[in-house]
Amino acid sequence: MTKVGVPAPGFSVDYRSRFLFIGSCFAESIAARLLYHGFDAEVNPRGILYNPCSVADALEALVERRRASERDLMQVNGKWVSLLHHGSFSDHDPVACLEKINTRAERAADALREVDLLAITWGTAWVYKHRGEGIVVANCHKIPDREFERYRLDVAAIVRRYEPLVRSIREINPRARLLFTVSPVRHLRDGARGNHLGKAILLLAIERLQALFPDALYFPAYEILLDELRDYRFYADDMCHPSAVAVEYIWEAFKNAYISPACYPVARQVEAIRRRMDHRSSTPDPLLRHQLERQLEALVAPFKKNP
Repeated sequence: MTKVGVPAPGFSVDYRSRFLFIGSCFAESIAARLLYHGFDAEVNPRGILYNPCSVADALEALVERRRASERDLMQVNGKWVSLLHHGSFSDHDPVACLEKINTRAERAADALREVDLLAITWGTAWVYKHRGEGIVVANCHKIPDREFERYRLDVAAIVRRYEPLVRSIREINPRARLLFTVSPVRHLRDGARGNHLGKAILLLAIERLQALFPDALYFPAYEILLDELRDYRFYADDMCHPSAVAVEYIWEAFKNAYISPACYPVARQVEAIRRRMDHRSSTPDPLLRHQLERQLEALVAPFKKNP
Protein backbone atom coordinates (compact mmCIF):
# COMPACT_ATOMS: atom_id res chain seq x y z
CA MET A 1 0.00 0.00 0.00
CA THR A 2 1.26 3.48 -0.90
CA LYS A 3 0.75 5.57 2.21
CA VAL A 4 -0.32 9.15 1.52
CA GLY A 5 0.81 11.41 4.31
CA VAL A 6 -1.28 14.31 5.56
CA PRO A 7 1.07 17.15 6.57
CA ALA A 8 0.75 18.19 10.20
CA PRO A 9 -1.18 21.47 10.19
CA GLY A 10 0.34 22.89 13.38
CA PHE A 11 -3.07 23.28 15.02
CA SER A 12 -6.10 21.20 15.90
CA VAL A 13 -9.84 21.82 16.05
CA ASP A 14 -12.22 20.67 18.75
CA TYR A 15 -15.80 21.01 19.96
CA ARG A 16 -15.35 24.76 20.41
CA SER A 17 -14.48 25.11 16.72
CA ARG A 18 -16.89 26.00 13.93
CA PHE A 19 -16.69 24.57 10.43
CA LEU A 20 -17.98 25.61 7.01
CA PHE A 21 -17.74 23.09 4.18
CA ILE A 22 -18.53 24.15 0.65
CA GLY A 23 -18.27 22.39 -2.69
CA SER A 24 -18.84 18.89 -3.99
CA CYS A 25 -20.77 15.97 -2.54
CA PHE A 26 -17.53 14.86 -0.90
CA ALA A 27 -17.61 18.04 1.22
CA GLU A 28 -21.06 16.95 2.37
CA SER A 29 -19.76 13.48 3.27
CA ILE A 30 -17.09 14.84 5.63
CA ALA A 31 -19.33 17.56 7.07
CA ALA A 32 -22.01 14.93 7.74
CA ARG A 33 -19.56 12.98 9.89
CA LEU A 34 -18.66 16.09 11.86
CA LEU A 35 -22.34 16.79 12.49
CA TYR A 36 -22.97 13.14 13.36
CA HIS A 37 -20.31 13.34 16.07
CA GLY A 38 -21.70 16.57 17.54
CA PHE A 39 -19.46 19.21 15.97
CA ASP A 40 -20.74 22.61 14.82
CA ALA A 41 -20.66 22.57 11.01
CA GLU A 42 -22.43 24.45 8.22
CA VAL A 43 -22.37 22.82 4.80
CA ASN A 44 -23.18 23.92 1.25
CA PRO A 45 -25.61 26.83 1.68
CA ARG A 46 -26.32 26.61 -2.09
CA GLY A 47 -26.35 22.84 -2.20
CA ILE A 48 -23.72 20.70 -3.90
CA LEU A 49 -21.34 22.70 -6.11
CA TYR A 50 -18.80 21.09 -8.39
CA ASN A 51 -16.70 23.74 -10.10
CA PRO A 52 -14.45 26.47 -8.64
CA CYS A 53 -16.46 29.32 -10.22
CA SER A 54 -19.72 28.28 -8.56
CA VAL A 55 -17.97 27.82 -5.22
CA ALA A 56 -16.35 31.25 -5.56
CA ASP A 57 -19.68 32.90 -6.39
CA ALA A 58 -21.27 31.29 -3.33
CA LEU A 59 -18.46 32.51 -1.05
CA GLU A 60 -18.51 36.01 -2.55
CA ALA A 61 -22.24 36.19 -1.87
CA LEU A 62 -21.64 35.24 1.76
CA VAL A 63 -18.89 37.84 2.14
CA GLU A 64 -21.17 40.54 0.67
CA ARG A 65 -24.31 39.20 2.40
CA ARG A 66 -26.13 39.16 -0.94
CA ARG A 67 -29.82 38.31 -0.89
CA ALA A 68 -31.58 36.72 -3.82
CA SER A 69 -34.68 38.29 -5.36
CA GLU A 70 -37.24 37.04 -7.85
CA ARG A 71 -35.17 38.39 -10.74
CA ASP A 72 -32.54 35.77 -9.81
CA LEU A 73 -35.03 32.97 -10.49
CA MET A 74 -36.37 31.40 -13.67
CA GLN A 75 -39.25 29.04 -14.25
CA VAL A 76 -38.28 25.62 -15.61
CA ASN A 77 -40.77 22.78 -16.10
CA GLY A 78 -43.26 24.36 -13.73
CA LYS A 79 -40.75 25.08 -10.95
CA TRP A 80 -38.89 28.22 -9.93
CA VAL A 81 -35.15 27.61 -9.88
CA SER A 82 -31.90 29.49 -9.35
CA LEU A 83 -29.09 28.74 -11.76
CA LEU A 84 -26.68 29.39 -8.88
CA HIS A 85 -28.28 26.80 -6.58
CA HIS A 86 -28.83 23.07 -6.41
CA GLY A 87 -32.23 21.70 -7.38
CA SER A 88 -33.12 21.12 -3.72
CA PHE A 89 -33.86 24.86 -3.46
CA SER A 90 -36.40 24.77 -6.31
CA ASP A 91 -40.10 25.21 -5.62
CA HIS A 92 -43.43 25.65 -7.38
CA ASP A 93 -43.82 28.90 -5.41
CA PRO A 94 -41.19 31.62 -6.07
CA VAL A 95 -41.66 33.07 -2.59
CA ALA A 96 -40.94 29.69 -0.98
CA CYS A 97 -37.93 29.23 -3.25
CA LEU A 98 -36.48 32.58 -2.19
CA GLU A 99 -37.21 31.85 1.45
CA LYS A 100 -35.15 28.65 1.28
CA ILE A 101 -32.32 30.40 -0.54
CA ASN A 102 -32.09 33.45 1.70
CA THR A 103 -32.55 31.61 4.99
CA ARG A 104 -29.61 29.35 4.24
CA ALA A 105 -27.54 32.26 2.90
CA GLU A 106 -28.07 34.34 6.02
CA ARG A 107 -27.12 31.49 8.31
CA ALA A 108 -23.99 30.68 6.29
CA ALA A 109 -22.95 34.36 6.08
CA ASP A 110 -23.03 34.48 9.87
CA ALA A 111 -21.08 31.23 10.05
CA LEU A 112 -18.37 32.47 7.65
CA ARG A 113 -17.61 35.32 10.04
CA GLU A 114 -17.12 32.90 12.92
CA VAL A 115 -15.64 29.74 11.41
CA ASP A 116 -12.32 28.35 12.49
CA LEU A 117 -11.98 26.06 9.46
CA LEU A 118 -13.32 26.79 5.98
CA ALA A 119 -13.04 23.70 3.76
CA ILE A 120 -13.33 24.26 0.00
CA THR A 121 -13.76 21.17 -2.17
CA TRP A 122 -13.59 21.32 -5.96
CA GLY A 123 -14.82 18.46 -8.09
CA THR A 124 -14.23 19.43 -11.71
CA ALA A 125 -12.63 22.16 -13.82
CA TRP A 126 -15.46 21.96 -16.37
CA VAL A 127 -18.19 24.61 -16.23
CA TYR A 128 -21.50 25.33 -17.94
CA LYS A 129 -22.21 28.93 -18.88
CA HIS A 130 -25.82 29.86 -19.60
CA ARG A 131 -25.86 31.64 -22.94
CA GLY A 132 -28.86 33.84 -22.13
CA GLU A 133 -27.88 34.86 -18.60
CA GLY A 134 -24.13 34.94 -19.26
CA ILE A 135 -23.27 33.21 -15.99
CA VAL A 136 -21.56 29.98 -14.99
CA VAL A 137 -24.26 27.84 -13.42
CA ALA A 138 -24.18 25.59 -10.40
CA ASN A 139 -26.89 23.32 -11.80
CA CYS A 140 -28.44 22.97 -15.25
CA HIS A 141 -31.88 21.99 -13.89
CA LYS A 142 -32.52 19.79 -16.96
CA ILE A 143 -32.48 22.83 -19.25
CA PRO A 144 -31.56 21.75 -22.81
CA ASP A 145 -27.82 21.53 -23.51
CA ARG A 146 -28.08 24.00 -26.40
CA GLU A 147 -28.66 26.80 -23.90
CA PHE A 148 -25.21 26.34 -22.37
CA GLU A 149 -21.60 26.78 -23.39
CA ARG A 150 -19.40 24.13 -21.81
CA TYR A 151 -15.68 24.74 -21.33
CA ARG A 152 -12.79 23.92 -19.06
CA LEU A 153 -11.26 26.45 -16.71
CA ASP A 154 -7.51 26.96 -16.70
CA VAL A 155 -5.24 27.39 -13.70
CA ALA A 156 -4.75 31.13 -14.15
CA ALA A 157 -8.50 31.83 -14.30
CA ILE A 158 -9.12 29.95 -11.05
CA VAL A 159 -6.28 31.71 -9.24
CA ARG A 160 -7.42 35.14 -10.50
CA ARG A 161 -10.86 34.47 -9.09
CA TYR A 162 -9.70 33.20 -5.72
CA GLU A 163 -6.86 35.55 -4.82
CA PRO A 164 -9.10 38.55 -4.03
CA LEU A 165 -11.75 36.24 -2.60
CA VAL A 166 -9.37 34.76 -0.03
CA ARG A 167 -8.27 38.27 0.97
CA SER A 168 -11.92 39.31 1.40
CA ILE A 169 -12.66 36.30 3.57
CA ARG A 170 -9.68 37.10 5.77
CA GLU A 171 -10.83 40.68 6.16
CA ILE A 172 -14.14 39.59 7.68
CA ASN A 173 -12.67 36.65 9.60
CA PRO A 174 -8.89 36.83 10.18
CA ARG A 175 -8.82 33.61 12.21
CA ALA A 176 -10.43 31.42 9.54
CA ARG A 177 -8.09 28.70 8.33
CA LEU A 178 -8.57 27.68 4.71
CA LEU A 179 -8.45 24.04 3.73
CA PHE A 180 -8.57 23.14 0.04
CA THR A 181 -9.25 19.66 -1.25
CA VAL A 182 -10.03 18.00 -4.57
CA SER A 183 -12.96 15.61 -4.59
CA PRO A 184 -12.03 11.98 -5.30
CA VAL A 185 -15.28 11.55 -7.25
CA ARG A 186 -14.45 10.73 -10.88
CA HIS A 187 -16.01 12.92 -13.60
CA LEU A 188 -15.90 10.63 -16.63
CA ARG A 189 -18.00 12.48 -19.18
CA ASP A 190 -14.76 13.25 -21.04
CA GLY A 191 -13.20 9.88 -20.32
CA ALA A 192 -10.48 8.89 -17.89
CA ARG A 193 -7.90 11.20 -19.46
CA GLY A 194 -10.31 14.13 -19.37
CA ASN A 195 -11.02 13.44 -15.72
CA HIS A 196 -7.31 13.41 -14.87
CA LEU A 197 -6.65 16.59 -16.83
CA GLY A 198 -9.45 18.36 -14.98
CA LYS A 199 -8.21 17.17 -11.59
CA ALA A 200 -4.66 18.25 -12.53
CA ILE A 201 -5.90 21.78 -13.23
CA LEU A 202 -7.54 21.89 -9.81
CA LEU A 203 -4.41 20.58 -8.09
CA LEU A 204 -2.18 23.12 -9.84
CA ALA A 205 -4.56 25.97 -8.96
CA ILE A 206 -4.42 24.97 -5.29
CA GLU A 207 -0.63 24.83 -5.45
CA ARG A 208 -0.56 28.39 -6.87
CA LEU A 209 -2.93 29.61 -4.17
CA GLN A 210 -0.81 28.02 -1.46
CA ALA A 211 2.19 29.90 -2.86
CA LEU A 212 0.19 33.12 -2.48
CA PHE A 213 -1.23 32.13 0.92
CA PRO A 214 1.35 29.86 2.59
CA ASP A 215 -0.90 29.11 5.57
CA ALA A 216 -3.64 27.67 3.34
CA LEU A 217 -3.90 23.91 3.80
CA TYR A 218 -4.45 21.03 1.42
CA PHE A 219 -6.08 17.74 2.41
CA PRO A 220 -5.24 14.91 -0.03
CA ALA A 221 -8.62 13.17 -0.29
CA TYR A 222 -8.09 12.61 -4.02
CA GLU A 223 -4.66 11.07 -3.52
CA ILE A 224 -5.80 8.84 -0.64
CA LEU A 225 -8.43 7.17 -2.81
CA LEU A 226 -6.31 7.09 -5.96
CA ASP A 227 -2.95 6.03 -4.50
CA GLU A 228 -3.52 4.63 -1.03
CA LEU A 229 -6.74 2.65 -1.53
CA ARG A 230 -6.30 2.19 -5.33
CA ASP A 231 -8.80 -0.62 -5.80
CA TYR A 232 -12.25 -0.66 -7.38
CA ARG A 233 -13.73 -2.24 -4.27
CA PHE A 234 -13.38 1.22 -2.72
CA TYR A 235 -15.77 2.69 -5.29
CA ALA A 236 -19.57 2.65 -5.21
CA ASP A 237 -21.59 0.74 -7.83
CA ASP A 238 -21.32 3.64 -10.30
CA MET A 239 -17.51 3.24 -10.21
CA CYS A 240 -17.21 7.03 -9.81
CA HIS A 241 -18.07 7.83 -6.20
CA PRO A 242 -16.11 6.51 -3.23
CA SER A 243 -17.76 3.65 -1.40
CA ALA A 244 -18.97 4.07 2.18
CA VAL A 245 -15.83 2.22 3.34
CA ALA A 246 -13.60 4.62 1.39
CA VAL A 247 -15.37 7.71 2.74
CA GLU A 248 -15.00 6.35 6.26
CA TYR A 249 -11.29 5.72 5.64
CA ILE A 250 -10.76 9.27 4.36
CA TRP A 251 -12.79 10.66 7.27
CA GLU A 252 -10.44 8.87 9.68
CA ALA A 253 -7.48 10.50 7.93
CA PHE A 254 -9.16 13.90 8.23
CA LYS A 255 -10.01 13.33 11.88
CA ASN A 256 -6.49 12.16 12.77
CA ALA A 257 -4.91 15.15 11.02
CA TYR A 258 -7.08 17.99 12.27
CA ILE A 259 -9.27 17.06 15.24
CA SER A 260 -7.82 17.17 18.74
CA PRO A 261 -7.47 13.67 20.28
CA ALA A 262 -9.13 15.08 23.40
CA CYS A 263 -12.40 15.00 21.42
CA TYR A 264 -12.23 11.29 20.59
CA PRO A 265 -13.76 9.87 23.81
CA VAL A 266 -16.69 12.29 23.57
CA ALA A 267 -17.12 11.55 19.87
CA ARG A 268 -17.31 7.80 20.63
CA GLN A 269 -20.02 8.42 23.23
CA VAL A 270 -21.94 10.63 20.79
CA GLU A 271 -21.68 7.88 18.17
CA ALA A 272 -23.07 5.32 20.61
CA ILE A 273 -26.11 7.52 21.28
CA ARG A 274 -26.59 8.16 17.57
CA ARG A 275 -26.63 4.43 16.93
CA ARG A 276 -29.34 3.98 19.53
CA MET A 277 -31.34 6.72 17.83
CA ASP A 278 -30.82 5.14 14.41
CA HIS A 279 -31.81 1.73 15.77
CA ARG A 280 -35.06 3.16 17.11
CA SER A 281 -35.90 5.07 13.94
CA SER A 282 -37.89 2.14 12.47
CA THR A 283 -40.17 2.15 15.51
CA PRO A 284 -39.83 5.73 16.80
CA ASP A 285 -40.61 6.53 20.39
CA PRO A 286 -40.87 10.36 20.63
CA LEU A 287 -40.17 10.40 24.35
CA LEU A 288 -37.10 8.17 24.07
CA ARG A 289 -35.81 10.13 21.11
CA HIS A 290 -36.20 13.37 23.06
CA GLN A 291 -34.27 11.84 25.98
CA LEU A 292 -31.46 10.73 23.67
CA GLU A 293 -31.29 14.18 22.08
CA ARG A 294 -31.01 15.71 25.55
CA GLN A 295 -28.20 13.28 26.35
CA LEU A 296 -26.37 14.38 23.21
CA GLU A 297 -26.71 18.05 24.10
CA ALA A 298 -25.55 17.47 27.68
CA LEU A 299 -22.59 15.40 26.51
CA VAL A 300 -21.22 17.94 24.05
CA ALA A 301 -22.24 21.24 25.71
CA PRO A 302 -19.40 21.44 28.29
CA PHE A 303 -16.81 21.11 25.55
CA LYS A 304 -18.33 23.91 23.48
CA LYS A 305 -18.00 26.48 26.26
CA ASN A 306 -15.09 28.89 26.15
CA PRO A 307 -12.28 27.87 28.49
